[in-house]
Amino acid sequence: MGDLLGFVLSGLVSGALYALLATGLVLSSSASGLFNFAHGATAYLCALAFYELHSGFGWPAVPTALLLVLAVAPGLGWALDRLMFRKLAKVGETAQIVATIGLLVALPAAGRWAVELLERAGAPVLPAENQFGLPGVGPSPAVSWQPLDGVGIDSDQLITWIATALAAVALWVLMRHTRLGLRLRAAVDDRTLTELRGISADRLSSIAWMLSSGLAGLAGVLATPLLGLSAHDYTLFLFVSATAAVLGRFLSVPLAFAGGLGLGVLQNLVAGYASFTDDLTGFRTAVPFLILFAGLVVLTRRGRAAGTAAADPPPVDYLAGRGRGRRWGAWVVAAVLLGAAFYTVTTPFWSGILAQGLAIGIVFMSFTVVTGLGAMVSLAQATFVTAAALVAGLLMSHGWPFAAAAAAGTAAAALLGAVAALPALRLGGRALALATLALAFLADQVLFQLGWLRNGDTGWEIPRPVAGPVDLGDDRALGLALVLLSALAVAALTWLRGSRWGRAMLAVRSAPEAAAASGVSVVRTKLLLFTVSAGLAGFGGVLYASYNTRVTATDFTAMTGLVWLAVVVAAGVRRPQFAVVAGLVFAVVPHLMTQYVTESAHLPVILFGLAGLALANDPDGYCAALPSRRAARRAATGPGEPQGPSAKGEPEPKAGPVPRAEPVPEPGPEPGGVPSPRPPAPAIGGGLAEAAPALELGGVHAGYGGAPVLHGVDLVVRGGEALVLLGPNGAGKSTLCRVAAGLLRPAAGLVRVRGGDATRDTAVARARRGVRLAPEGRGIFAGLSIDENLALQLTEPDDRDAVYARFPALAARRTVLAGSLSGGEQQLLALAPLLQRPPAVLVADEPSLGLAPRVVDEVFGLLAELRSHGTALLLVEEKAAEVLGIADTVAYLAQGEIAWSGPRAEVDRDRLADAYLGTGARR
Repeated sequence: MGDLLGFVLSGLVSGALYALLATGLVLSSSASGLFNFAHGATAYLCALAFYELHSGFGWPAVPTALLLVLAVAPGLGWALDRLMFRKLAKVGETAQIVATIGLLVALPAAGRWAVELLERAGAPVLPAENQFGLPGVGPSPAVSWQPLDGVGIDSDQLITWIATALAAVALWVLMRHTRLGLRLRAAVDDRTLTELRGISADRLSSIAWMLSSGLAGLAGVLATPLLGLSAHDYTLFLFVSATAAVLGRFLSVPLAFAGGLGLGVLQNLVAGYASFTDDLTGFRTAVPFLILFAGLVVLTRRGRAAGTAAADPPPVDYLAGRGRGRRWGAWVVAAVLLGAAFYTVTTPFWSGILAQGLAIGIVFMSFTVVTGLGAMVSLAQATFVTAAALVAGLLMSHGWPFAAAAAAGTAAAALLGAVAALPALRLGGRALALATLALAFLADQVLFQLGWLRNGDTGWEIPRPVAGPVDLGDDRALGLALVLLSALAVAALTWLRGSRWGRAMLAVRSAPEAAAASGVSVVRTKLLLFTVSAGLAGFGGVLYASYNTRVTATDFTAMTGLVWLAVVVAAGVRRPQFAVVAGLVFAVVPHLMTQYVTESAHLPVILFGLAGLALANDPDGYCAALPSRRAARRAATGPGEPQGPSAKGEPEPKAGPVPRAEPVPEPGPEPGGVPSPRPPAPAIGGGLAEAAPALELGGVHAGYGGAPVLHGVDLVVRGGEALVLLGPNGAGKSTLCRVAAGLLRPAAGLVRVRGGDATRDTAVARARRGVRLAPEGRGIFAGLSIDENLALQLTEPDDRDAVYARFPALAARRTVLAGSLSGGEQQLLALAPLLQRPPAVLVADEPSLGLAPRVVDEVFGLLAELRSHGTALLLVEEKAAEVLGIADTVAYLAQGEIAWSGPRAEVDRDRLADAYLGTGARR
C-alpha cells in the first residue's frame, strides 16, 4: 500500500506540471485556433531565467518566481500574440504549425545565447546547458518528510502541489465568476459572434495568450528541480501535456487539468508495476505518447484530413505557359555551375559541406510530397531517415552491396510510412501532426532501442559506394553525383505533380469528398503520399549517412525532424527545387555564421527558427515570395492594369473586371452630404422620409477572394423603418448583410452609420456604433447557458430579470446550455436582449429559418416591436408573405444589384416572382 501511495504522490508532481501546461495549451488554442508547439519553450525560458537570477545573480527565490510568472511570461505571450499569432490566425494551418515549431526552435537557443553574451560581458551567470539537481522556489536542499512508512515527500513537491492547486482555483474563479472569463468562454464558443456583440476577439486572444504563457512560466519555475535546464526535456514535457489537452478536446480546461493529473499518476504506475514491459526498452517512458496517439485517433472528431484549396491557395506560378527554357533555364544553369564548382573553386571543406546540403535536400523533398502536394504535416520524417539508414547499415554489415542495402532501407522506410499514414485516414491538421510526432517519439524510445537494429551506441558503418572507376569516397565526386540525383528527383516530382496520380493528390488535398465522388480513392491516395514521401526521406537518409560513413540511432531524432520541417517550409514546400535550396542553406549557413559572424552555435539555430516565424508574412516561403514580389513591383510600375491572376492566387472572375478598391472620400462640407460613387436610393415611405438615415450603403462593391458578388449596391434604412431585402439564392443577400455588419470590407463604395463614415470599421467597431447582425441560423453561444448569453449583453441584473419576466420559458431554464434549446427558443434568446437595449440598426439574415409557423409569428412580432422603439431593420427573408406584413420598404436583389426598390404598397406578384427568379430589370 505504501508503494502504491508513493507512486501516486510522485505521479501527482509530474501530473501537476502536465496539468498547468495542458491548461495553457487549451486556453491559447481555443481562443486563437492555434496549437502552440512552443509552449514548452516558454516554460524553459522561465526556468532558465529563474536559475540565472536566483542562483547566478543571487535574487531571492519567491520574488523572482513571482516576477517571472506574473510579469515576464505574460508579457512574452502578449508580445508574441501582437507580433505573430494574430497574423498566423489568417494563414493556412501548415504555416501555423511550422511557425510555432520555428518558435520552439528559436526561443531556447535565444535564451542560451543571451546567457552566453552575459557571460562574455562579465555578468555572474552560471552554465546553462543541461544542468540538473537545481534549487527550486523552496529551501535548498529540499526538506523531506515521511508521513507514512515508505511514503516520502519533500518541500519542492509540496510547493508544486500547492501552487498548482492555487492556480487551478484562481483560473476556475476567473473563467466562471468574472465577466472577463465569460467573454473568454464566449470567444471560444464563437469568435465571430463575439465580435458581432462588440467584444474584441483579438483583445481576448491576447489575454488568453498572456494567461497561457503565465501558466507555462509557472510550470517552468516549478519544474526546475525536476527537469533541470534540458530544453529537450521541456519539449518532451510539452508533448506529454498535449495528451491531456487532447483529453479535453482542446476546449475544456477542467478536463485538460484533470487529464494532466491522471496522466502523471498513470505514467508512474506503469513505471512501477508494468513488469511485463521489462523486455521492451523505453516502453515505460513511451506510455504518454501511446495515450496521445490513441486519444487523437479516438477523441478527435472526423473532419477534413487534407488542406483546403480555398483556405490554403497555392502561390501564383508566374511562369505558367512559358517554355521549358524560361521555366527551368535558371535552375539548370545553377545545377551546372554547382557541379562544376566541386572541381574548380571549392576547397575540400566546402565540397563536403555542399555535398551534405544536397543529401539533406533530398530528404527535404519528402516534405514536398506529403506537405506540398498533400497538405498534411508529417513530423515523422526523421524517423523514416533513421529507419532506412539503420536497416541499410545492418545489411551492409552482413555483406550486402551499397545499392541493394540502400534499396532495402528505402523499402523499410516506405513500409513505415504506410503505417504512419493510417492516422491520416481519419485526422488532419494539428491532430495529424501530433499523431505522427507521437509515432516518431515511440520509434525513438522503443523501435530504435532494439539491440539488433541499433548496434549499441556505435551504430553501423555505411561506407561510400564505389561504382567501377567512380569512387564516391571523394567529396567532389559525391557532390557531383548528388547534383545529378537531386536533378533527377526534382524532375520526377515535377512529373508526379502533373501526372494522373499528382492530380488525384491535389484533388484529395482540396476536397476529399468531391474527389471520392469523382472516382478518386482517398485512402489509396493518402497511402501513396505517405509511402512515397517516407521512401524518399529514407533514400536521402541513406545518402546522408553515407556522407558521414556511419549512422547511430540518435543521429536523427524526432526533434531533428521538427527543425527540418521549419527550414524546408520557410524556403517553400510546394516545389522540389525549393527543398534543394533549403538543404544547401541548412548546411552552409551555420558554417558561414561561425566563420564570419560568431562562433556561437546558438545564433544559426535562432535564425532557422525565425525563418519559420517569417511564414506569418510569407506563408508560401521566401523562395516563392521573391517572384511574387517581383511581379507585384512590375504590375505597380508597368502601364495599365495588371493582367493575369491576382497576387494571392485566386482565379479571375469570369464576368467583368474586379472593381478596384478606391479610397473612401471624406464627408463633404454640406450638412448631411453623402459622398458616394452614385446617389443613394431615395427615401420612401411617408413620414419615414424625415427620419435620419441609420444605415446607408452607397455604390458598394464586395466579394470574396477576387470574385465579385455585389455590384454597386445602394440602400438606405432609416430609424424606425423595416426594409425587407428579397432575392433568389446566390443573389448576394448574405454578402450584403456581412458588409453591413462589418464582417466584410467593401472593395469600393461607402457604408455610413447614423451619418458617420463606417466603411473601414471592423465588426467590433460597427457593433459599437449600434449595428447588430442576427446571423443566419441562431445568433447564440451554444456552449454557454441562457443566463450567460444574456449577461454578455445585459450587464445589469435588473435587465436580465425583465427578460425573464417577459419570457418565462427562458427563466425556468436559465442554467441550461443554449445549444440544447429548440430553434424557436434559441431565436427568442437571441432577440430578447435587444428588446431591453434596442440597437440603432438590426440586420437579420433569415430570422425565421427553420422555425414553426407559430414561432415565426412571435419572432416577427418582436421585430415589429423593435421597429417601434426606433430601430432600423434590414431583414433578409425567404418567407416573403410573412415578412411583408411588417415591411415599410422592399428591395429586390438580383445578381448582386438592386433590381427594384420601393414602398411595400407597390409590390405585386410579378415583381415578387422576378425577385426569386432573378429576372427583374436592372436599374
